[in-house]
Amino acid sequence: MRMLCVEIQNFRRLKATHIDFDKETTIFVGANNSGKTSAMVALRYFLLSPSSLKLRDITLSLWPLIDSIGDSWLLGVDAPADLNDLLPSMDIWLHADANEIHHVVHVLPTLDWKGGRIGVRLKYLISDIQRLRNDFLFHREAAIKVGTQKTGDKEESIRVWPSNLTDYLESRLRSYIEISAFSLNPELFVQPENGVAKPQLLPDDSIAIDKDPFKSLIRIDDIAAQRDFADAGGRSMPQSEEEHKSNRFKRRLSHQLRTYFDKHLDPRKSPAEGDFLALRAIQEAEKSFDERLKQSFEPAFKELQDLGYPGITNPKLEIATQVQPSEALDHSSALQYKIADVAGHSPKALKLPEDYSGLGYQNLIAMVFMLMSFRDGWMRVGKAANLGEGDKHELPLLHIVLVEEPEAHLHAQVQQVFIKKAYELLRKHESLRNKETYQTQLIVSTHSSHIAHETDFSFLRYFRRRPASEDSIIPTTTVTNLSHVFGKDEETPKFVKRYLKATHCDLFFADGIIFVEGQAERILLPQFIRNHFPELSRCYITLLELCGSHAHRFKSLIDALGVTTLIIADLDSTKLTDVKSQSSAAGQVKRPLSVKPELGQGQETANSVLKSWHPKKRLVDELASLKSEEHSYRTDDGLEVAPVLRASFVRS
Repeated sequence: MRMLCVEIQNFRRLKATHIDFDKETTIFVGANNSGKTSAMVALRYFLLSPSSLKLRDITLSLWPLIDSIGDSWLLGVDAPADLNDLLPSMDIWLHADANEIHHVVHVLPTLDWKGGRIGVRLKYLISDIQRLRNDFLFHREAAIKVGTQKTGDKEESIRVWPSNLTDYLESRLRSYIEISAFSLNPELFVQPENGVAKPQLLPDDSIAIDKDPFKSLIRIDDIAAQRDFADAGGRSMPQSEEEHKSNRFKRRLSHQLRTYFDKHLDPRKSPAEGDFLALRAIQEAEKSFDERLKQSFEPAFKELQDLGYPGITNPKLEIATQVQPSEALDHSSALQYKIADVAGHSPKALKLPEDYSGLGYQNLIAMVFMLMSFRDGWMRVGKAANLGEGDKHELPLLHIVLVEEPEAHLHAQVQQVFIKKAYELLRKHESLRNKETYQTQLIVSTHSSHIAHETDFSFLRYFRRRPASEDSIIPTTTVTNLSHVFGKDEETPKFVKRYLKATHCDLFFADGIIFVEGQAERILLPQFIRNHFPELSRCYITLLELCGSHAHRFKSLIDALGVTTLIIADLDSTKLTDVKSQSSAAGQVKRPLSVKPELGQGQETANSVLKSWHPKKRLVDELASLKSEEHSYRTDDGLEVAPVLRASFVRS
């Protein structure tokens, strides 16, 4: 079993967004504010913590329609839309084999299913729309009354909560919503159009699944971006009780060690034969400590006896300690770093507490340890294998791990090592490795070009920003599966992939791209920008040197990324010229040779960008006569591509 894709509706800028997942590792890339974090938060909300939804998570362009529903309630007229249709939803599509039907029978829309695609919609709904309507009307009518006062002939009004339905829901939404699950029909699944998801409509008589559809199917673990490690000179931020219990907030490595010990290693939990020595050592430590404390407190107890306590009928005081091994790990010095003494001057090893290690090492070790803990928790390693009351013996078939921005504090090489080894680490168990029964899918969001370029194109999902349109008054996001960019052509993707890996450019995170063909342009262009176009120096622009006229090879990729692009191209003028040839009966043949650009000489360009991308013209005379606005073109969604000629002409 594995997760094929999700389709997210009405969640932040993900108004109708389709995201494919690789069977092993999926990397979210894209420019700032492109929706990567929104996608990770959506997965977290729907699959881990559905009660976290807030009004501001609903796509902003829907707010006027929500307010119009509230206005219709006040006026006593029909609402312009169903409020439930405006709330976020997520369609989760899985693939399961026919022999796994006993695991998924509770989510199947029909028993005719023979294996393959399975769909479940998780949908936020207003649990009691009439209660919401009545509550809103009560508070809104009271607000109108309080906010309006008449002084003589003059009427004054002030803003009093709630001013509209969104104002009311901003503080009360959680008390009205619930999340429900519905089975989807695999035959009605359709691929997105121009990147926009086309989720199927639920029948009016759809019945919600009466239990958590994924509880026994999927285990989900999460490493959030805010890991808040402390250094030796500062303090980590205080934790709430909820954060303390969550795997998402591990501020000390020692805390992770304690959690792992409690779950998998504590000899007091379901003792086995191998725990005998550990338990004996604990009991001996308790006995020895009790005797020492008894001697230490004896003077104090004697003073109590002088005051008449304990009397004949009062209980006698005794000290009995209880050694908790896990508590020995719950402090900053529980985990220490041994400092290498190369010269051998120190009689004993030098050690420092974990807070004195670099933030990069803390982050790396913490993430690795959390991945190990996720894996072992799923596989019920050690003491976790002893089930409690109500626990099921069957393990979830699918393990999904979300990792947000793993690059924090890590230099480039460590980032690359982590992303190469993370999935391998999650599969490092005898029941996993290359076996098919239990599957793991790692989903990572990143701003790091080093991580993006260390992975294969098939792993990358590019979050493309779409401008506001008639359908949405705010920018939205679509997601491009980069494994589909180049089609069946083999040589072009090979060139592009090799080039990107060689240059380590930040193409996937840029707001604009400039292609140049040689070193001279690469050296001069930054100077031109600084001296003549200072506004561009404040933009996130990637400059790519291609060492030749190869920009046309990137056309499919640029179209997929949807990033405004400037191409500075040589004219590469040629003219058919007679040259000697022994293979020709005439002793010569006509071949295109490079010449100085001249108008009126029938010259042609040899530059593939100009011939095959834009403006798709061959003759030098045609290229020279282009108007300035003809040097660029816009795609349907506003992407601008501008090939600029670098040539001087001689008129004959």
